[in-house]
Amino acid sequence: MRLKSGIGRYAMLLTGAAILAFGLFNVHSQSRITEGGVLGMTLLIQHWLGVTPAVSEVILDVICYSLGMKYLGKSFLKYALTATGGFAAFYAINERIGYVLPDLSGTPLLAALAGGLFVGIGVGLVVRAGGASGGDDALALVIAKVFRWKVSRAYLFTDLVVLLLSLSYIPVRNIACSLVTVTLSSFIIGKIHTLGTKNMRADRGEAP
Repeated sequence: MRLKSGIGRYAMLLTGAAILAFGLFNVHSQSRITEGGVLGMTLLIQHWLGVTPAVSEVILDVICYSLGMKYLGKSFLKYALTATGGFAAFYAINERIGYVLPDLSGTPLLAALAGGLFVGIGVGLVVRAGGASGGDDALALVIAKVFRWKVSRAYLFTDLVVLLLSLSYIPVRNIACSLVTVTLSSFIIGKIHTLGTKNMRADRGEAP
């Protein structure tokens, strides 16, 4: 039973990572939708301090994963690394295949909605399985646990902080589209995470 449960967990982690990678490559990279969280922070740091995201993202991810291990348990790390590694592999595969969705940059609102849908479902599955696809997820889960917030609220909070700071160098129109993306993705992540929690409680015979 444990083996089956373990296989199902890793399958969910990798499925979520695959959906996230597909959306980020085919929607975000083509439409240049700005992100909140760690990714948005690395772009902010690069603009104002000149530090490449290749360096700043590693540092921020290490900090977030360390917090995740402290507040979410040691098992969190192996699930997070599985999702992170899966995301990197699937993103590389998408790069080799090339774009399979049309360029939505001419319709920024549609791009924002599509991007939020892919991120919400992908990250939602990863988080429901107990992992994280990056430092953003780890930080949001820690904030949700420490302050007893809903996961959707924690995601939206971290994204909004970064997006507000990004107004210092990104046009308001771009930020507005990004706001649509992070609001939708945060809502979907919260819904998927809640469903997962209810199912796990039911399996253990606990009250909802």
